[in-house]
Amino acid sequence: MSEPTNDIVTRLREGFERIALVLRADLWAAAGEAGLNPTQAQVLGFLAARPPGVRPKDIAAHLGVSAASVTDTLNALDRKGLVLRQADPADARSVALRPTAEGLRINQAIATAASQVAAALAQLSPAEQANLLLAQVKLVRSLQLADAIPVQRLCVTCRHFRPNAHPGSAHPHHCAFVNAAIGTEDLRLDCGEHEPADPATQSANWAAFEQGRPPLQAPPAS
Repeated sequence: MSEPTNDIVTRLREGFERIALVLRADLWAAAGEAGLNPTQAQVLGFLAARPPGVRPKDIAAHLGVSAASVTDTLNALDRKGLVLRQADPADARSVALRPTAEGLRINQAIATAASQVAAALAQLSPAEQANLLLAQVKLVRSLQLADAIPVQRLCVTCRHFRPNAHPGSAHPHHCAFVNAAIGTEDLRLDCGEHEPADPATQSANWAAFEQGRPPLQAPPAS
């Protein structure tokens, strides 16, 4: 019988698996209180976080599910009066989606529902929270580059992001969209104002971000 693997990567993965179980339970509980199942809650949350005009294929790609599954979920949300379907002006074969006012209200209720994981995270110190967020940014980017997850709206891939523009400061980075300095604790994994930078700028910004220095060539101005 072989000895169990005990390296830190395996232990970290095991930890994420346990946390994922609790996250799933949190989602089941919050969605159930709102009269939805977890997939319906996830689709509603996706629509609420984006401008009107989302296409079903965008939802399928983000959640990693089939088009048929998305159609079934949208039909259920439509019957509940939580989403609106409109003709897509850019594609006559598709529809554009947006949440209704009731859909936005229910999504907000789900987002702010009691969460065991959120309560546990709140017990971490601000420095621990910031370090964990930084690790998440790096993990998400690696998974994105490996095509394991869809493209995410990360600060570090945005054309408005200026890494280490304020070196030595508690808020070393800069967001040109809001024209404000930002720190690690301000980084977003899914920003509504995200506009992807070109590949060369993304690569330069990421290298500068990891090395704690400004990019050799500043990204183009907004």
